[in-house]
Amino acid sequence: MKEQHFDVFPQAEVRSAIRTGIAQAQEQMDGKVKAPLYKRKITYLLSCVAAVFGLLFISAQYSPAIATSLSKIPLIGSVFGDSDLMGLQNAYQEGLIDEIGETQTINGISVTLNEVLSDQSNITIGLIIESERELGEHYFGAGMDITINGKLPKAVSGSYGEEMISSTTRTAIQMIGITEEMPDQFELGLTLKGEKGEKWHFSTPIKKIKDIKTIPVQHEQTVDGIQLKVTEVSISKTGVSVSFESSEKVDDFDKTRGQYIDFLVVDQDGNKLTNLSGGVTGERMKDAIVYKSKKQFDPIDSKVTELTITPYLEIPSSGGGADENGQYIEKDYSGLKDVKFEPFTVKIP
Repeated sequence: MKEQHFDVFPQAEVRSAIRTGIAQAQEQMDGKVKAPLYKRKITYLLSCVAAVFGLLFISAQYSPAIATSLSKIPLIGSVFGDSDLMGLQNAYQEGLIDEIGETQTINGISVTLNEVLSDQSNITIGLIIESERELGEHYFGAGMDITINGKLPKAVSGSYGEEMISSTTRTAIQMIGITEEMPDQFELGLTLKGEKGEKWHFSTPIKKIKDIKTIPVQHEQTVDGIQLKVTEVSISKTGVSVSFESSEKVDDFDKTRGQYIDFLVVDQDGNKLTNLSGGVTGERMKDAIVYKSKKQFDPIDSKVTELTITPYLEIPSSGGGADENGQYIEKDYSGLKDVKFEPFTVKIP
């Protein structure tokens, strides 16, 4: 028999086939296949996936080219699809994300801008980080710096978190909340900084998702000197957000309570929406300190006709923050008085 040698390995096709097979099997396991064909089709699809891996394993024994290529196929598919956040899972399944897939390698560390999502609440970024050596837990600090159309946003809040896949591979999700109105299309600039001075810079055009339902609210109430104004509720397939402003006449940020405002949200059947929090930005305006935020919650389905929203204060019992010199200081929250806000209802058109 003539020996065959493969110079080109179809990485993309194999990766796609594996993911498609797994996705289809999962859909059928979730009940999307009619009962008479249920077990047989799942067995067949899983067998196809196993067969692909089997063929690749056998081929790799005889072809160094295939073995090398196999080692470069990432085990991670979609960072958003693999997350435990329902909104990101929905975005991935509904095809709402911008898939980028750009990789930059510096000092043996490869950073891949995997995908980006821009919705009514956040710009969310998914990264895959692979290194030739083990990296420290906080090697990338607090995440990426961003620009919108080449400019720094006026007010930004958010979060950055990593998941360790192996000793040299991790994924990261960064959520960036911007209180100013975002354009439907923009150029997103991203810079990730490493512990040893490395800089990975990406620039990519982004489109905001469509079909965002915005419900004007303009609900106001004042309790114990805290002026609260809920301006709107926004709903999309990626989640629900409640936008608010608060004002309190104090001269010290540490004495304000507006930064601790959050919401309990339940639908007409009493089902509680999972609270995903959401960053807050504050500034001094004349004789008061004003905070703005979009608090975020899991998505709702079309059966929801109204939401009852109850504001409350989530005052920490302990903790601290950085002072003007960047030094950590413990804060005393005992002087912050709790208050009780009144609930209100928002109809979903």
